Amino acid sequence: MRLGLIVNPIAGIGGRVGLKGSDGAEIQRKALELGAEPQAHLRAANALDALMSLCETLELVTPPGEMGEKVARACGFAPQVIGRLPQGLTSAEDTRAAAQAMLDLPVDLILFAGGDGTARDIYHAVGKNIPVLGIPAGVKIHSAVFAIHPRLAGEIAAAYLRGKRMRLREAEVIDLDEEAYRTGIVATQLYGYLKVPYCPHQLQNRKVPTPAAESARMEAIAADVIRAMQPGWLYILGPGTTTRAITDRLGFPKTLVGVDVYTREGVVALDASESRLLALLENQPAKIIVTPIGGQGFIFGRGNQQLSPRIIRKVGRENILVVSLSEKLNALKGEPLLVDTGEPDVDEMLAGYLPVIVGYREEVVYRVGS
Repeated sequence: MRLGLIVNPIAGIGGRVGLKGSDGAEIQRKALELGAEPQAHLRAANALDALMSLCETLELVTPPGEMGEKVARACGFAPQVIGRLPQGLTSAEDTRAAAQAMLDLPVDLILFAGGDGTARDIYHAVGKNIPVLGIPAGVKIHSAVFAIHPRLAGEIAAAYLRGKRMRLREAEVIDLDEEAYRTGIVATQLYGYLKVPYCPHQLQNRKVPTPAAESARMEAIAADVIRAMQPGWLYILGPGTTTRAITDRLGFPKTLVGVDVYTREGVVALDASESRLLALLENQPAKIIVTPIGGQGFIFGRGNQQLSPRIIRKVGRENILVVSLSEKLNALKGEPLLVDTGEPDVDEMLAGYLPVIVGYREEVVYRVGS
């Protein structure tokens, strides 16, 4: 079997520095100036580890350098290298050219590390002509073409390439307007569908927005959180309309898609990066308040990468508050809440059961998967 591997080396680079995406050369340069460290190659390596049993028999095809060759060789593969790359940062055109070359060969499956923008580029190159599977490595991952965790992407790919009977499903490719997203406007667009090997409970669902009609329930959740706020503590609020209801009730501003910090008395930091959060945590205890992504169930690792493993460890599991409309939990149909922090020990620490605030003085206990 022949596997195509494409790594978008700048995928997710804007996450921990609070840039909410990685699209465009200017954002990529800014992220690097702010000290961002690329993560896509590490997540690709996690996926490739699950394919090591096929190392001797699998023909791996990949672009040169940072787009796949380096990580493939580091993981013990001897890839067939295709195409050329220009000097400097890679572009959407490089991703499309690599995917087109893999379609022309052809390969049996394209495995790619990136986010929604990478999925969109691959869709434009290959459409539904070849199976594709995403290794989640971006900041915003709303599309349904990704595995829940990088290693699961490798396990699904290995099962498919070994010939396990697995139907192919058409999965949505969705992307955001990043410039609008950075101003707090969530403008999504369906670009099309990719064919993915279907593995229930191992592929993530597409993101579903919170209904606008649920404002009264969100206000009840906000009232319960505010009732329990303590003097001297920091409250780090992740993105979302449910967390924004808390600051609305307090009369404070909130960045809809950013991570913001408050005390009971006022605003400490808006749109904070990982480094800013670490500095604040040196002097005060804190609680993190997050809400699940609708339709997916992620509480960490999707759109809030500023809440990094270092932040989570410093705050502690006991100081994490999950707030959610009960309808969001019901829509998961018993599937767990999800975490994908990039560090397995932190994911394992978060696993188990957590209380979820669903109303005023109303909690349920819900399982978090690792």
